[in-house]
Amino acid sequence: MSNHNYNYSRRRFLGHSGLGLLALSGMPGVLRAMEGMSAMAKLAPIQASANFKPDVEFELYCKPADIGILQGNKTRVMQYTARLLQGPRHTLTELPGSYLGPLMRLYKGQKVRIHLLNGLSEPTIAHWHGLHVPAVADGHPVYAINTGEKMVYEFEVLNRAGMNMYHPHSHETTGKQVYHGLAGAILVNDDEEAALELPSGGHEIPIVIQDRMFDNQNQLLYVHHMHDRMMGFHGDRILVNGTVDFNVDVESRAYRLRVLNGSNARIYKLAWDNGMPLTVLGVDGGLLERPVTKNYVMLAPGERLDVWADFSGIAVGVKVTLRSLPFTGAWPRMGMRMHGGKLPLGGDYPIFTASVTRKVSDSPKMPAQLSSFKRYTVEETANPEKPVPIGISEGPMSMLLNGRPYAYNDALPFEKIPVDTVRLMEIFHAHGGGHGDAEEAKETQPEQHGGGMGHGMMGGGMKREGGGMGHGMMGGGMKHEGGGGGMMGGMGGMGMMMSMAHPIHLHGQQFQIISRSIDSVESEDYATVRDGFIDSGLKDTVLVMPGERVRIIKPFEHFKGLFMYHCHNLEHEDMGMMREFEII
Repeated sequence: MSNHNYNYSRRRFLGHSGLGLLALSGMPGVLRAMEGMSAMAKLAPIQASANFKPDVEFELYCKPADIGILQGNKTRVMQYTARLLQGPRHTLTELPGSYLGPLMRLYKGQKVRIHLLNGLSEPTIAHWHGLHVPAVADGHPVYAINTGEKMVYEFEVLNRAGMNMYHPHSHETTGKQVYHGLAGAILVNDDEEAALELPSGGHEIPIVIQDRMFDNQNQLLYVHHMHDRMMGFHGDRILVNGTVDFNVDVESRAYRLRVLNGSNARIYKLAWDNGMPLTVLGVDGGLLERPVTKNYVMLAPGERLDVWADFSGIAVGVKVTLRSLPFTGAWPRMGMRMHGGKLPLGGDYPIFTASVTRKVSDSPKMPAQLSSFKRYTVEETANPEKPVPIGISEGPMSMLLNGRPYAYNDALPFEKIPVDTVRLMEIFHAHGGGHGDAEEAKETQPEQHGGGMGHGMMGGGMKREGGGMGHGMMGGGMKHEGGGGGMMGGMGGMGMMMSMAHPIHLHGQQFQIISRSIDSVESEDYATVRDGFIDSGLKDTVLVMPGERVRIIKPFEHFKGLFMYHCHNLEHEDMGMMREFEII
């Protein structure tokens, strides 16, 4: 490892019938056979460097715990706890009564050392989602530590002010470990943000949204059917900051809400129930240049929002509820029905309530100008005519990016990127439809030769040569040469019936979104979400709807090594929808 330092009628029929999910329900044994196929290398844990002089140092423990979440029995969880060894006292803040890890508050320019200690009965590793850190400190699964081992992270905080998160990135068990409690939020502050005098202290409130499912003994339930993996696991209760029925008492003034979607797979369409607009100050990569006001905002797993919530015109005793509003198009229709119940996908349900309990006379004014940051043009990228492809394809036994399942140190030529360059990239659904005729897909996708079980499943538009079990399964629009199954290979649109929204997360530096385009036949569904995207800020996670393609510009500065990119639907990640950029 380098660096230390078809046609429309067919689409509609297949998409609405959900035949794919019904077919999958008969193949659990095959799915299990696909899981765990790719062995992960194991590198020795990094230890403290004598030359690194930290400003902040703390121990972070992963261990089992019993926490009271519902009335009655306590719930067995995995939990982060921490002990500050050096640095400001406010560096770590516990969330009372929560299974979530402590809120970390860091400052731009600080040098940070974190000792991760594994008290679990299985390997784990921590990833600092959103932070721009060296490859060895990024939480790559190759560094997963066993029970009783320790991993030391050392890095300087290079990020501008913003909300980030930390969670495991263990090979094929990320979803399970996050679901059972291993997650927490990181707030980075800087001088530019401080000068704005935004609401702080008790007027700045973290809002970590997660969905969970419990049995009748209050124990967490996770992935009990195969379609829970294909769709991503969705719970039937909303928890905020690790608690149910979350309510916060507020004064009649402005607050700053730091919102994080910590769910494994659930996508939210956030809006206030009293009709007041949602005012956004920042997104994943920190403050926007100016506030943006929306009727609703989409929030996918791994994304964050910095929200200005002004309760100054609301009378004492009134409750205001943040809800998730109805939307469609993010999942196959059959999948939506299979995930019905108290919290149907794309349904209408409450997230949390703010109760105005005290009248005050003073409230801060929202700044008209918030921040400034570097914006790149396409002409400034190293590849303006040939964007780096990130092709999404879904299959019954694996989830793929660029036609390949995850494998360690397996970078394709276009995934090898020189350090200190800026790249144009395009994220799209590779199995066809919309913009994706086969010829275009063949140009943007890597050409595959040889084979192995599962490669190219639903990977439409890719030329494939050679034999092997399952080559080209459901591979609509794919040219197939040589032996192998080719099951349903001529159906063209079979991959699209599985098409769903994917939150794509890229490690390393944050990026800017420069364009979105959508297949016109999807406009009816897309209209229910399109006004909720905020693309004017810096991002590290972007929701890509079915039939949509998104162009981004991403810098690759400072650090060489392997940096992952993947779907932040964590079940999809664990099924193989993850790749690596090798920065050289």
